[in-house]
Amino acid sequence: MKQTPTIRAELDRYLKQEGLSLIQFGHIAGMNRGIVSSIVTGNKSMSVNQLDRITEAMGLPEGHFYDLFIENYIIDVPPNMRRIEPFLYRCAELDKLDTIRRVLGAIMDNLLYSPKLFDIAENLFAEGRHEAALLLYENVAQTEKYQHSERLAVCQYRIFTIQVGNDQSRNLSAATLFEPFVERLDEIDQLDALKDLANVYRSLRKWVKVDEMARKMRGKAEIQYSMKHQQNSRERNEAAKKLSRPMFVYISYGDLLCAGVCEAQGDYQQALQYTYTYANLDWVKETDEDTQHWIGLFQHWAEVNTYVFKLLSGDTSVLTDYVEYIAASTNKADKEMVTKLLNVMYAANRYNIDVDNILLRFKTEIDFFAQMNPSADMYTYQVVPEQKTRFKYELAKYYLNRGNYSYGFKYLLDVLSKSLSNNKESFFIRCIRLFERFKQFADVRSFEKYEILVSEGQRERLFYY
Repeated sequence: MKQTPTIRAELDRYLKQEGLSLIQFGHIAGMNRGIVSSIVTGNKSMSVNQLDRITEAMGLPEGHFYDLFIENYIIDVPPNMRRIEPFLYRCAELDKLDTIRRVLGAIMDNLLYSPKLFDIAENLFAEGRHEAALLLYENVAQTEKYQHSERLAVCQYRIFTIQVGNDQSRNLSAATLFEPFVERLDEIDQLDALKDLANVYRSLRKWVKVDEMARKMRGKAEIQYSMKHQQNSRERNEAAKKLSRPMFVYISYGDLLCAGVCEAQGDYQQALQYTYTYANLDWVKETDEDTQHWIGLFQHWAEVNTYVFKLLSGDTSVLTDYVEYIAASTNKADKEMVTKLLNVMYAANRYNIDVDNILLRFKTEIDFFAQMNPSADMYTYQVVPEQKTRFKYELAKYYLNRGNYSYGFKYLLDVLSKSLSNNKESFFIRCIRLFERFKQFADVRSFEKYEILVSEGQRERLFYY
């Protein structure tokens, strides 16, 4: 039978090889002789902090002995969370995900460890160490999958939040898997969960689901807001502090989302009615600075969307006022700029409007947001990149229809490429259809790039002839 090597044996061998006494090595490692002696003789286990000092003193890279640490002090002995917890934090710091997997594999048979591992995951999540936290959340969720606990629901919420990214098929899967757990969350936490789900479904243009999430969020928020302002509701006010936004926002944001659903369905009159609703916030009782900030945002969105819905319904007389509003109220760093200009392009393509001067006027802003990276916020991470893709598609359609083929194919191929990398099947097919309409005007280089992208799409099963 093969004997498992030990850190103690490795240290003992090193001391003999280097001719170092316990006192000398302890001085190098910043540890007293007694501790070093106890470790070498096997009378004392070691902490991860002591292991790191020993590793550094031996001139070895960080984490060199971590696999042995698992063998010597986790697998071969009864698990001790006082030793395991700091070890997991240290592995997360060093991004040693495989090592974390080994630890979890050794201890997760016991349900008793779930609460502590969940707490560790929450701390790692708060620190931004999402990949390490994801491993813990997944293991806790797997262990508690039959428990129907709030902790399981929170794990699923965190898994959903971490997994949402650029791959839209993966986002849909993450949202679908998480959605059944929303009702198990704390009533306050449900509001942010529904908001995040709505934003993901919005980016996926799953309008039935957006409408469902928005109405649920609005209904629950109205109940919570009413309870918050009842007498003796101090506990409710404390709970509301967990929210990422003031509570009234979830009510008004529900109306804003419903307006977006109506817009997608072409019902601009109903979209205007929802817009007038969230524009009127006289019922909001709070007067603090954060509340005033959000009230200002909703009034801003209502003003611009009133222009938009009138414009998209065919009232092109508001275009000049809308453009002046954009120029006066935004700057190139405004994350809403892409949506505002997208509306201009929708109207231009739908009603055959010449907007060359408008595109020239906002060229600097367009160039800026085309390179802008998404933030960690679920809305700007999901919705803004989607709007950027749609804006470029509308630009491509506009330029192709007006005979500006160099710009048209440039933007169209860019969207086709992004749709491939982000797994957006429906957009990929739309780009192909548009290219096929104008392919007789494509130069050789554009045609070659198009054929390469289509071939890749076929391999990825995004498109079939």
